[in-house]
Amino acid sequence: MSDNHNQLQVHTPVGEVEHTHVLSEHIGALFLNDEYSDVTFLVEDKKFPAHRIILAARCEYFRALLFGGMRESKPGTGEIPLPETSAIAFQALLRYIYTGKINLADLKEENILDVLGLAHKYGFLELEASISDYLRAILNIRNVCMVYDVATLYSLLSLCHTCCEFMDKNALEVLNSDGFLTLSHDALKEIISRDSFCAPEKDIFAATLRWSEEEPNKNEDVRQIVKSIRLPLMSLAELLNVVRPTNLVEPDNILDAIKTRSESRDMDLNYRGFLTPEENIATLRHGASVIKGEMKAALLDGDCTNYDLDRGFTRHPIEENNGGVVVKLGQPSIINTIRLLLWDRDTRSYSYYLEVSMDEKDWLRVVDHSRYLCRSWQTLHFPTRVIKYVRIVGVHNTVNKVFHLVSFECLYTNKPFQLEKGLLVPSENVATTQHSASVIEGVSRSRNALLNGDTKNYDWDSGYTCHQLGSGAIVVQLAQPFIVGSMRLLLWDCDDRSYSYYIEVSTDQQHWELVCDKTREACRSWQTIFFEKRPVTFIRIVGTHNTANEVFHCVHFECPANPNSPAPSDDGSSDSSSVQGAMGGPPPALDGSFHAQYNI
Repeated sequence: MSDNHNQLQVHTPVGEVEHTHVLSEHIGALFLNDEYSDVTFLVEDKKFPAHRIILAARCEYFRALLFGGMRESKPGTGEIPLPETSAIAFQALLRYIYTGKINLADLKEENILDVLGLAHKYGFLELEASISDYLRAILNIRNVCMVYDVATLYSLLSLCHTCCEFMDKNALEVLNSDGFLTLSHDALKEIISRDSFCAPEKDIFAATLRWSEEEPNKNEDVRQIVKSIRLPLMSLAELLNVVRPTNLVEPDNILDAIKTRSESRDMDLNYRGFLTPEENIATLRHGASVIKGEMKAALLDGDCTNYDLDRGFTRHPIEENNGGVVVKLGQPSIINTIRLLLWDRDTRSYSYYLEVSMDEKDWLRVVDHSRYLCRSWQTLHFPTRVIKYVRIVGVHNTVNKVFHLVSFECLYTNKPFQLEKGLLVPSENVATTQHSASVIEGVSRSRNALLNGDTKNYDWDSGYTCHQLGSGAIVVQLAQPFIVGSMRLLLWDCDDRSYSYYIEVSTDQQHWELVCDKTREACRSWQTIFFEKRPVTFIRIVGTHNTANEVFHCVHFECPANPNSPAPSDDGSSDSSSVQGAMGGPPPALDGSFHAQYNI
């Protein structure tokens, strides 16, 4: 007796009794037990005794069936037939109902899919999710089509997505598998319609033809599916010798494909490509290479820190018809984002454009920064395209006649972005050092104090950028042109002084546009400015008045204005929580021209 008592002991807080494992064992012992059974299910001529109250407690479907006034809930109903149900799958589900356990590894794949169907039918969402996780783990060429068909039938979107990704990466093997021939009409059409299902079009057509031959009544279905095959991607010989004899494609459609192929530019064809989201594929590991440009080895080595005047970059001379720097990807790929690191060990800027191609003959310009001054890291988005080659052509360098490129990345991102006139409309502040913005004019103890995001730690002596009234300005350069329509700045506010100022913007430092005129207003603390959206690379802030002295002081700048930041009060001043500078007495005497000329 005492031995049994010790076996039952579970470490729980004093005063609490927790014997759920015993309860689970006792209820599990009723599985397929005739004792106290009050209902029997008939599945494939096999009888499964069960207990109404347990089924109803575990499942709303059985609660409605057995206690909801249906025919099966009436007294005297001994056996309930379950047609079109697998006995093996139902027994596994019944075990799960009583014990909360199923060993999926002990079941064949077709039985697992049957259990998944029952879990979906009876509303066992946790079981459905667990089976989906297991199927993801065991996906292979042989079973992926079967799993995808079932996932589509039950609208299991996450499992569908995993299957599609697997098939995209193994398209040719999937086309040649027996499982491909068992796909439903809708599943097959969905698969071959994907841009990322990348295989030769003739192989997709041949596999679809084999699919139709499995059952003669699929003839009408296959005519609809063939419409998803991209005939213009097939050669003339393939269209005439492979497609035409099958009579699955109307002669006019074949002629249209030939016409499209011959008259359209290559980059307008609806190519298929490999998709690897959020991963840089311009690497040696992915088979990428630099095929044009000087000092080719440096560009794709992944080193973004060790470069100077003599090494660590790829270059080309800036001259007519040079050809630029050309990167060849390992395979045709679906791309919407490219990142470049322009050489930035000094304050120089570059202008350039970027083109993409599939055949290295027809080039499509997707980014044109030839009229803008750019520096350091460039994040370039464009409408999604399938590409094999990328050409970067420098057209201007503010220091010499050479274009220097330190790093190149190429990827597809799922993150949303907005473009206007080919330029990025940022959704966050890009006037930060993390986004490669810099202060190119203005005086501060720390060069980029204006852009470091610190709006708390400033006082009489530090934490601000300034310029002498009537001389110079504070100028910020963004890394690349952006479409913006707002800005936000924090004027130094450790006492009750006020400032007047105006702001201009430019894309080339030659032509400036006025976007804010506060020269006749007394302004202090936080300032939020809105104006008509336009391309912006340079921002010039010019102070015109300070009620305390002859210096204009700015603590923080952001562009565009952070929509989550607190709005300033109507009088232009911040509330008490926004006054972050520490009030204090006169600053101590310091040596150096900064304090002598630009003190508060």
